[in-house]
Amino acid sequence: MVHFCSFPDFKQVTVSVLLALLFGCQTTNMAGSVHELKSIKLTILYTNDEHGWMEGVEEGRGAASLFEQWRRQEGFTKGGPFIVLSGGDNWTGPAISTWVEGESMVEVMNAMDYDASAIGNHEFDFGLEALASRTSEANFPYLSANTTWKNSGSYPLDLGILPFTVKYVAGLNVAIIGLSTTDTATTTMPSVVAPLAFTDYAEALRKVMPSVKQIDPDLIIVISHVCMDELRGLASAVADLDIAVMGSGHCNELVAEKIGDTVMLGGGYHFSSYAKAVIEYDLRSASVIGSSFTTHQNSAVSEDAAIVEIVGQWRSLSEEILAEYLGFSARKWDRSGAELRQTIINSWLEYDVTADVAITNAGGIRSSISAGEISLGSVVSMLPFSNTIIATQLSGRVLQRALEQGGRPVFAGLTEVNGEWIVRRTGKALTDDGLYRVLINSFMYDGGDDFGMVAEFDPNGFDMDTNYREPFVQWLKRQNTSPASPLHLAY
Repeated sequence: MVHFCSFPDFKQVTVSVLLALLFGCQTTNMAGSVHELKSIKLTILYTNDEHGWMEGVEEGRGAASLFEQWRRQEGFTKGGPFIVLSGGDNWTGPAISTWVEGESMVEVMNAMDYDASAIGNHEFDFGLEALASRTSEANFPYLSANTTWKNSGSYPLDLGILPFTVKYVAGLNVAIIGLSTTDTATTTMPSVVAPLAFTDYAEALRKVMPSVKQIDPDLIIVISHVCMDELRGLASAVADLDIAVMGSGHCNELVAEKIGDTVMLGGGYHFSSYAKAVIEYDLRSASVIGSSFTTHQNSAVSEDAAIVEIVGQWRSLSEEILAEYLGFSARKWDRSGAELRQTIINSWLEYDVTADVAITNAGGIRSSISAGEISLGSVVSMLPFSNTIIATQLSGRVLQRALEQGGRPVFAGLTEVNGEWIVRRTGKALTDDGLYRVLINSFMYDGGDDFGMVAEFDPNGFDMDTNYREPFVQWLKRQNTSPASPLHLAY
């Protein structure tokens, strides 16, 4: 049995006090003395980018089936020689999680006995207050050693973000350090994270390591919301720090490999898979003497009854609102298809007929429309963010720059004819010096996906206080689709 510390007021916790609290709260329930053993095998189960998919992308392949697989296939027991870790991005996704700002996912992960999670960029999607609420509800710590307050350089302990934690498990002191992608400043709402800095990974690890070493760890693990390509380079750059395991996130990769002496894990995404490492530690030499590493798919053979009940309760709470019928589709419309993307952004121009152009980012469209009934919940899952629509006045020159230099834009209102942009509302050619009413989502207006040029030109953009999904919801209702007259999207 392993217990974590409770921190009632993070504002009063320094790293040195944190260390004292961590040691003061450790307990274990092991039969016999670990010193009677010659070696210990510790199993690490790793997921990342769960994105709220507690029910699973496919029916029966969610959190309940994965946890049951851990128990049956891996022999997982609470208090056993296991550590369960996440690479972050826990909650933004389907409506069952997004609608309650991730509260449901925290309860599910508590029930799955997670021991720590890295802070992903999408942990900030609902604002700092919501993040602090989620971290306070979790039975496990959220970690990021490279996230600090800009004005002080201190760790944001008041948000519940710790640089590292320590577990005493299977007779071993295990230090777990977190890292967040340095892209966080532009891959969530930039204004929300503006007070925070996301610093260089290697520098952050070297800065925190003296504090970590104070606990005299037997093993050091780094969990991160960092893509594997970057993480591989980091593993080589900090090989002298004796990190036994590094876990990735952000790029949804399913990976198990080794670089030097460090096992590298990526757990895939959406509870559809996980990565595993087994570390054998020799007690006499106080060193790692062996390791194995594998990846596994969620086999969905059976489900854990307790987690099924938790998911069912959250589904019932949100069903009444989110079950609102919006339409019917006889086929699937893919999130990456031009038909769905253009219909969504065209709905903005129907919502505001005075606008010339509308721009959104492809990354804001998170799932497809499946065949069958279309509910409000399915649209919330597809367009899950709290982004609003901002009305701006842009010159033709800035608008073209945004379309050419911004990241992955989806736009409406312009037609290219013989190499020249024509504004559909007026039928006139776009000119460099002309001024145009352009709708853009608040994430992009804040500079997300490299669209900083928009607010630079028009710092007084008008927030329409309309969620970016609302025009599409209204458009769907107007279509009056049914099984006899299903949805049709034209591009």
